[in-house]
Amino acid sequence: MSVQENISQIREQMAAACARAGREPDSVQLVAVSKMHGWESVIEAVECGQKVFGESRVQEAIAKIPRCPGGLSWHMIGHLQTNKVRQVVQYFDVIHSIDSLRLLEAVNQAAQQAGRTLKVLLEVNVSGESVKFGLKPEETPAVLEASNRLMNIELTGLMTMPPVSALAEGARPHFRRLRELRDEWRAATGIPLDELSMGMSHDFEVAIEEGATWIRVGTDIFGDRTK
Repeated sequence: MSVQENISQIREQMAAACARAGREPDSVQLVAVSKMHGWESVIEAVECGQKVFGESRVQEAIAKIPRCPGGLSWHMIGHLQTNKVRQVVQYFDVIHSIDSLRLLEAVNQAAQQAGRTLKVLLEVNVSGESVKFGLKPEETPAVLEASNRLMNIELTGLMTMPPVSALAEGARPHFRRLRELRDEWRAATGIPLDELSMGMSHDFEVAIEEGATWIRVGTDIFGDRTK
């Protein structure tokens, strides 16, 4: 199928998942993950109304973004090293993958120097897997509290990646746990944390049922990634 047909089908699945969960369809936004796909693929998606795109490789993104139409929202969804922060602040609007206070402070400083305010999410390692990036749940409240003194970031929510599972249902407990932690931390800190970035091509419907507001879908839109 074409990119347009794929996006149309995903939007239908999103609407159905929202209906099952008793949510409004516009409460969930699609982040089209364009990493390892060319700017031509981005333009195909833009032509059918897609405006939000996710990238995880900084050098690839900064080569691609200038060749794409203006007016798009670019989200950094991959692991971010502090030595790439200045570039990310220049090219991206939202960072989903803040996994330490040090990185959060670096983003705030770079945003201040660039005269910008960036939306950010804390990545939380809900599953406890040693191979995954992200804050441990017990570490997260201290970072949330520290964010109150950083004036050039807007901490809007949380992100997680569940363990790989052949069945979408295998991810449900992890998505549910992130939502429960969000509710707990929101009550404790007063930070709204409205956004939950969770769910990818194989499990985004389950994520929506458990409260996702941003889903990150690549393969189901653009096909298998090129090398």
